[in-house]
Amino acid sequence: MKKRIRLSLIIIAVLAVIMSAFTITYYYYDLFEKQAREDLKSTAAILENYDLNSYTSHLSDAGNIRITWIDKDGSVIYDNDVNANELENHNDRPEVQSAFNSGTGEAKRISNTIGMNTYYYAVKLEDGTVLRLSKDTRSLSNVFLKSIPLIVGISCMISLVCILISTWLTKKLLDPIEQTINQLDNPDVEPKYKELIPFISTIKQQHEAILAAARIRQDFSANVSHELKTPLTVISGYAELIENKMVDATQQIHFAQEIRKNAERLVALINDIIRLSELDSTKEKQLEEVDFYNIIELVLPNIEELAKQKNISFHFEGTHLSMLGNPTLLEELVNNLCQNAIQYNRPNGSVVLELKKESHIELIVKDTGIGIPVVDQQHIFERFYRVDKSRSKKTGGTGLGLAIVKHIVEYHDASIELESEENIGTTIKVIF
Repeated sequence: MKKRIRLSLIIIAVLAVIMSAFTITYYYYDLFEKQAREDLKSTAAILENYDLNSYTSHLSDAGNIRITWIDKDGSVIYDNDVNANELENHNDRPEVQSAFNSGTGEAKRISNTIGMNTYYYAVKLEDGTVLRLSKDTRSLSNVFLKSIPLIVGISCMISLVCILISTWLTKKLLDPIEQTINQLDNPDVEPKYKELIPFISTIKQQHEAILAAARIRQDFSANVSHELKTPLTVISGYAELIENKMVDATQQIHFAQEIRKNAERLVALINDIIRLSELDSTKEKQLEEVDFYNIIELVLPNIEELAKQKNISFHFEGTHLSMLGNPTLLEELVNNLCQNAIQYNRPNGSVVLELKKESHIELIVKDTGIGIPVVDQQHIFERFYRVDKSRSKKTGGTGLGLAIVKHIVEYHDASIELESEENIGTTIKVIF
């Protein structure tokens, strides 16, 4: 029995290592593949705004991206990797045909001989020519083959460790059973194995909690990376164009404005991420007796100014109410809810903020905005979840405002209710 347990532990560990290695490799390869396509699209979006006749001399230093400029008849005008005169007509390329027909085209070609994949993205320019960009990456099979020695090495190490650990573990697990069996003749002996049941149950609960926390952190890390990369890519792209003197003086002003906007977005993201981290790590609550009405009055000027800028009617009604709370967090709660209601409202819309007490103290924010679809309502307090992603970025939203609201509500042992209808408006109620 001990040999079977040891062998089972070794087999499970080795299989887990192999499966994890292949799963992680596949997952990150898929992310890398998507990023390769996005890089081609982003580069194409930047280049299509310029006169390529004037800038072809700068395109030779495009890193690992190959740039090909194709005439209306399919002949190659320019290629930053090969002499254009040596290239055959590209009119039969699927991505080029798609670009001529619909404006853009994508393709992926696999080379099994060299273990590489080539991604293509083509876009039709205003003059009728086509700009095609391509990028080579290792194929998935090539990546797996490269990782086999590492997987084998780790499996051997895990097997050796499992032999040592399983020997001790099987003895530890089976000794109580053997002792109970050896003392079955004694009626006063209680089975020692029963004492392991609550321990195993506790360990299982802790394990599930750790896995759940790990999944949350993994999702959050992936979302943070994506959200931070977008403005950084824009900043880097515009800065590179300015550095290479590929823009005139009037365009430089526009690019500087875009760089500033994206830098401000980065600062807002980082501040919200830090705020969430602080709320996550806060163990001891710092509460004091506060007048909620006075706290709201402190943040009203900023809210009213934002509403005025957005041409939104804002109205506050309430009464002085004392409660135990954290003044800083309560200010942030009111700010986030009201700013959200204003940013996602309609022109000439309205927002009503109400503080009242029935059986409990209630903070109510009601707007006449775009509303939230039913399918999205259960997700809006999740980090980086956006109902309308394009509008969120236009308004400067980080996708973390309502997640911060949820943390503040939980911090005060309160609850939050949401009522919303598309194209009608949204009402959010916080009950203390």
